[in-house]
Amino acid sequence: MTIHILKLCVGAEGIDDLADFQKRLIKRRKRPVCGTRMWPKRIDDVLAGGSLYWVIKGVVLVRQRIVEIAEVRDDHGLRCGLYLDAELVRTSPQPRRAFQGWRYLAPKDAPPDLGDIKGGSDLPEDLRRKLVELGAW
Repeated sequence: MTIHILKLCVGAEGIDDLADFQKRLIKRRKRPVCGTRMWPKRIDDVLAGGSLYWVIKGVVLVRQRIVEIAEVRDDHGLRCGLYLDAELVRTSPQPRRAFQGWRYLAPKDAPPDLGDIKGGSDLPEDLRRKLVELGAW
């Protein structure tokens, strides 16, 4: 059974910030990786088609498919590495409260990809976010 992971994208103002950070990361590591302290217990379920859903400024805006879970050494030492597909897939905005670490996200609770819904793909990110905050989307 597929399960996703939900994680805050700390320090990013928008999807472009995440994309720029990962471009720099790919130059050093060949593919994007997100280091985290805690290892998922449901690794097989995550690797069965799971994605990392990024919460940016209180809203889920984008996801990346998780392709491998293995150790990674980063600025914090040896940790769990969520190795990601380089493609950033925009999702329908979904508000989320702040939390520490990461959370499992059931497929039924995951926002749909923006390409799967009608309208809004041509709207600027800040306008989409404001519509979500107002409950209009």
